[in-house]
Amino acid sequence: FANAMEARGIDLSKATRQEMRTYVCAQCHVEYYFAGDNKVLTFPWTEGLTINDIQTYYDNIGFKDWAHKETGAPMLKMQHPEFEMWSTGIHARSGVSCADCHMPYMREGGVKISDHWIRSPLTNLNASCQTCHKWPEEEMRGRVLEIQDKTASLLRRTETAIIAAIDAIVAAKEAGATDDQLKDALQYQRYANMRWDFVSSENSTGFHSPQEAARVLAEGIDYARQAELIAVQVHLSLAQEVKNDTTAVASTQP
Repeated sequence: FANAMEARGIDLSKATRQEMRTYVCAQCHVEYYFAGDNKVLTFPWTEGLTINDIQTYYDNIGFKDWAHKETGAPMLKMQHPEFEMWSTGIHARSGVSCADCHMPYMREGGVKISDHWIRSPLTNLNASCQTCHKWPEEEMRGRVLEIQDKTASLLRRTETAIIAAIDAIVAAKEAGATDDQLKDALQYQRYANMRWDFVSSENSTGFHSPQEAARVLAEGIDYARQAELIAVQVHLSLAQEVKNDTTAVASTQP
């Protein structure tokens, strides 16, 4: 974490106490990979913290975690990018730390401390939310669940689009398409899956940054459908070539 922040030009020695109440969590609740032969733990943040920035980072170094078993696409596994997602949200912009919501202040006798039962704010709405939001608990709970339900619905739609892309690529390959012909489709499959995984593996189901989560999944659906369309076009082109060859052969028969 210290190395990644230094690479971004952030001096941790100057961090405020409030910032440290988030940075302590950001040591682990992030996207990361193991770089080089020595498998050095590395955070891919030099381009920025959004999924688009992280994609650029991995593309620049040509990194993949594995090749997709069915299509051969160069895939990436997102870890658990809570810090990155939170960084784009309204709570981050308002100076609210991870600990404010997940470890809210409590009284132990005459002493004010952070609650060390680290948990979802939904289990302790009064301390986690209502110190800032002066609404009834059920109103606050409803707002959270509405965001999460809508995000979950978008996740399912993204999954459907990705599966359709995979099926189209596989069908094109079975018809004789080469990896070079499907290069863009395979790249778009990678990008779509990265975005689905970024939101799916980030454990707030969209709540840390609702608009960003929706944006990322919209891009994921778009990339998946582009991959599907390219694969279908390649498949149709191959089918037309076979039809033309068959017609040409037939026309030479007596």
